[in-house]
Formats: sequence, structure tokens, C-alpha cells
Amino acid sequence: MERMVRICLTMVLSGLIGLAGTLWVYGEEGEEKEPEALYARAAVLADGESGRILWEKNGDEPMAMASTTKIMTCLVALENGAMDDVVEISENAAAMPDVQLDAVPGDHFLMEDLLYALMLESDNDVAVAIAEHVGGSVEGFAEMMNRRASDLGCRQTHFVTPNGLDAQGHQTTAAELAKISAEAIKNPTFVKIINTPSRSFSNTEGNRQYQVSNKDAFLQMMDGAFGIKTGFTQDAGYCFVGALNRDGRTYVSVVLGSGWPPDKSYKWQDTIKLMNFGLSDYAKVRIGRDAMDVGTMAVQNGCKDEVRLTVDSQTAEILMGEKEKASIHIVKDVSRKAPVDKGKEVGRVYYCVNTDVVRQFPIFTEEAVGEKTFIFCIGELIRRWLAF
Repeated sequence: MERMVRICLTMVLSGLIGLAGTLWVYGEEGEEKEPEALYARAAVLADGESGRILWEKNGDEPMAMASTTKIMTCLVALENGAMDDVVEISENAAAMPDVQLDAVPGDHFLMEDLLYALMLESDNDVAVAIAEHVGGSVEGFAEMMNRRASDLGCRQTHFVTPNGLDAQGHQTTAAELAKISAEAIKNPTFVKIINTPSRSFSNTEGNRQYQVSNKDAFLQMMDGAFGIKTGFTQDAGYCFVGALNRDGRTYVSVVLGSGWPPDKSYKWQDTIKLMNFGLSDYAKVRIGRDAMDVGTMAVQNGCKDEVRLTVDSQTAEILMGEKEKASIHIVKDVSRKAPVDKGKEVGRVYYCVNTDVVRQFPIFTEEAVGEKTFIFCIGELIRRWLAF
């Protein structure tokens, strides 16, 4: 049995972290800064590129999330459907409560048009129509949503409906919703949809016309705002997921339970506080090295005693706060039993901020090493004798 031994080498700062060519020293003593007091019961500010949580309030508490559910609905539809799919409105879809497109059962629409209605107006009938088309049923589509959430590492998120109407077991956390949203904004079509002010379209029969308008007021509240989704139910309260890009920095904010009627403005106030906190207290820091030297690995009973290792590491710019610590961890096999193939993955390089892994790169063997067989040993004896 091959013996697998792993070592962990930690290199903290010491020339590996820089901003515009200047060394930064992180981890100084001091109190962590926080945003202004929020109304929301749960809130998160995340790095929109890596999904790393920068700040949270009850970020891991399971809660209802209302129509912010539609972020995952849209993402799953984009990944599993086609924009030119023709979607039929069922009796079940048409029976959904407001907000509605008021589509007529039996009418047909292009998927593309329905995705705009889903994200701009938050139409509940549209969400069900999309779910039935892509997943075969609401239940089948919910399974697809839950699988996608699981793939992203979301362990407390569970989808029951595609529109976010209150249902038993339909829940997420602010932290996991931020992770889902950070994944969604990597999709350029998703970003195009959520930034569209309005859209006009008709059913494919051409006998009914519709217009949908973007209800995301945050788009006009801050420079660089580009989404994402509002939500409200009696269980969830007012919810909002925001996205902002400024000076090369991308932030995702989540507020859940940010007031109940008549306090519709609390979610906007909370979001602006979170975004201003991110802009003032987090900067892009360069961490890592290109083509890092990761040494060798011993080979047991091999034609060579060791094999050179290689990693295609790259410097990365990471959002960091002034008091955060960055580190690089090399985790690799100490030895392997021959034969060892060229290009075999034997470890990874991890770039970390605090305890969060923000980048990782596989470590590979540079060459193959054969087994030290009897024939090889005889050949070596002959070669040395001839050389002598």
C-alpha cells in the first residue's frame, strides 16, 4: 500500500504580498472596523470575485429569502435552458399570486423574454413557467436548484419554490445567498439582464404585448451599482442582494429581514452602509508569486530518488482589510512509490486570507519516474562498470 504523507509549509507575507510594488504588513493589532448599525436581521458583505465573506451579521442563520430566490432560478435556467426556448404558460403558473406578468394559460414565450420578466418585475407566474419548462415540474426544478447550491458548498440552503413565496423548508443564509450571487454575476447574460432598465415583448403568438421595468432602485443610488434583486414576503420581510463594482473592486451585499411594511427604504439604507464600508475599508492586495518553486518529492523504489515538482501559480489581487492576514500554504506529498507519471497531481498551493482559501493551484510532477526493477539494476551495474 502506497504511503501518503503530507506536509504543510506556511509562508506569511515576507515579500509575497504587495500592493503596487509596495510591501504591506497585515495582522497588526487593533479593533476590527464595522459598518454603521443595520436594520437587517441578517446581513453580509462579500468579495464579489471570490465570494469570501468580508463582514457578516448573523450570516449563518437560516432565514426566508423571498424573491431573492430568483437569482438561483435565473442562473439555473441560463445554465440548463436556451434563450430561444419556447416556454408554455401552464394553468399552475398562471394561478400564482402577485407579482404577475398576467400571462394567459396556453400562451407561449421565448425564454429570453421571460428571464427579463423574472428579474426586472419579479413575476411569480413566470418563475413557475420557467421551472416547469427547464425542470419538468416545480419539484424537479427545485432539485436542480438544490444541486447547484450544493455544488457551491451551500449546506443550509434549501429551495422549495422557484419564486420565493413562503413555503416550509424554503430557506438560505445571508452568507450562502452571497455565495450564490457571486457565482451568478460571473455569467455575463445574467449581468446584462439585471442591468436592463426595461423590455418590451410579446407572446410568440403575437397577439399580446408586455412591458417590464426594472424595480432595482439601487442601480441609481451608487456609482458602479449593477444589481441584483429585491424580495419581500411576510416571513422574510424586505430583502435585497446588491452588487457594485468600483475601481476594480466588486462587492456583493445581502440584507435579509431589513424591515417590514411600511419600512421599504431600510433595505436600501442597509445596502448603502455595507457598500460604503467595503469601499472605505477594503483594498486590492497582490498576493503570491508567478511560477513558484515548490521543490521536489521523494520517489520510493524509483529509477530516481526524487522528482521535480511544478505549479502554474500566479499572483492574485485579493480584497483585504487592514487588519487581515494573508498566507500561502504548500500542501504536497512527501513521497510516492514508483512508478510516478509525468503531470501527476501531488499537491496544491493555497492562497489564504485569515482562514479562507481565496485561490488554489495544483502541483504536478515535471517528469515520469520508472520503477527500480531487476533489469534496471543490472543495466545500472553495466553502465557504471563501463564508465569505470
